[in-house]
Amino acid sequence: MRAAPLCLRAALLPALALALVSVGAPPAVAAKDSWKVPAKASITVRGHGFGHGHGMSQHGAEGAARRGLSASKILDFYYPGTTAGKRGGRVSVLISADTTDDLVVRSRDGLRVRDLGSGATTRLPTKIGGRTPALWRVRQNHRDRTRVSWRTSAGGKGSWTKWRDLKGPGELSAGNAPVTLVTPSGDRAYRGRLRALPPSAGSKARDTVNKLRLDDYLRGVVPLEIPASWSPAAVRAQAVAARSYAVFERRTPRAAHYQLCDTSSCQVYGGVRAEQPGSDAAVRATAKQVRLADGQAAFTQFSSSSGGWTAAGSRSYLRAKPDPYDDWAGNPHHDWSVTLTDARLESAFPAVGDLRSIKVLDRDGNGQWGGRVRSVRLAGTRGTVTVSGDALRFGLGLKSPWVTFRVRSR
Repeated sequence: MRAAPLCLRAALLPALALALVSVGAPPAVAAKDSWKVPAKASITVRGHGFGHGHGMSQHGAEGAARRGLSASKILDFYYPGTTAGKRGGRVSVLISADTTDDLVVRSRDGLRVRDLGSGATTRLPTKIGGRTPALWRVRQNHRDRTRVSWRTSAGGKGSWTKWRDLKGPGELSAGNAPVTLVTPSGDRAYRGRLRALPPSAGSKARDTVNKLRLDDYLRGVVPLEIPASWSPAAVRAQAVAARSYAVFERRTPRAAHYQLCDTSSCQVYGGVRAEQPGSDAAVRATAKQVRLADGQAAFTQFSSSSGGWTAAGSRSYLRAKPDPYDDWAGNPHHDWSVTLTDARLESAFPAVGDLRSIKVLDRDGNGQWGGRVRSVRLAGTRGTVTVSGDALRFGLGLKSPWVTFRVRSR
């Protein structure tokens, strides 16, 4: 990530993870996993790792690269049993920053519009009656037709002039050059094609969707998932993991009109402004390379830091095992701690009332303290609730569910 915050993928787990679960008969636990909480308490949470821990640790990839491992060896370690393969093609990505129901771009040489109804493509003029268009807009008009309009004002308000109507949804592109999209939060340049598409049949709303070559998409992903200045082997491993993940997701599209999103629920994608020389080089060096499982692109999950143990995931190649590469001097997430008040826990889980005790009921059994927390019981004056380790993590804003506690009076 950036110097972007590593492990934006940590936000992948659904909001339902925050739901409280009913208390069952808890298994016996060691006394060290139980803490009494005084009326006013300071609670220090010690932890390992950042994120869900499935698959590749991004900090681990850098640690491995510093020990001389190649990108392929890094991928072999974090996705055991997968094999190298090739995939290409295009992907379609929902652009979340464009929250309006029109598609507005800045005029440029070579800008073209395609009518997705008729298939006709037309070059947009740079001069119309002696006037110079500054912006072009694709929008559904009151007659349920797609209208292409232009105006000379580049900012603020201005009147739009009709250029022509289309038979179907509209698509704007400029060949190999980027197109600058105007969004409520500012301009954003994207490679490939920008489309204004209805989210469902008959809808008057429009979503902006970027359709582009897979490796052009990766240029806007990789530097937001790992620092482009890191060791080339680590950045190349990230490029292959990100490409594999995108191809895996492409097989099961997010919606009928797009395959991927541009947030941490898929992979963070920033378009042209995210691109960096180091990550561009990694994408080129690994062109079309993916990891395969049973002949299909693997579910190559990754997170910022494993903390020294990867976590078992939903696939056989997402194994729980010791990670000797995660602990290097530049990893601030391998070991961490944060101090909270009891009021912070009570605010996150108000059903407990005034918190009186914390008891870890189950861990995954891997690493220090017995590994990542699977479930924890919080008891207080109003009642007792049991939450998952992930619910605890997200509720308190922790880096991972691999934690232990120390409780003191304030």
